[in-house]
Amino acid sequence: QVHLVESGGGLVQAGGSLRLSCAASGLTFNTYAMAWFRQAPGKEREFVGAISWGGSSTRYSDSVKGRFTISRDNAKNTVYLQMNSLKPEDTAVYYCAADHHSRYRSSWSSPNYWGQGTQVTVSS
Repeated sequence: QVHLVESGGGLVQAGGSLRLSCAASGLTFNTYAMAWFRQAPGKEREFVGAISWGGSSTRYSDSVKGRFTISRDNAKNTVYLQMNSLKPEDTAVYYCAADHHSRYRSSWSSPNYWGQGTQVTVSS
């Protein structure tokens, strides 16, 4: 059974930083591309960014480009989301997702697996 477990969320002031982690189990981690999404209250789930199976390629939404960085450690079956220069509009539940490595550049409309999410709140 596949599990994706996010951690590292919390409350931070605007301009601050947080690092989220997503620990994966039950899958061959280095054959999956990984992504981060977020969902703010009353809004649809939004793609944040993705990382290729080996970690050599990343892509981001325009809203976080230059502020957020995705990385992964395949030895630890973990993907990270480093969030810097946080803004109140970054407040959301953040989810990680996994999909076959060939879908790294897809729309990520229906990933194979989802985590349960972790809350990030940025105060002004």
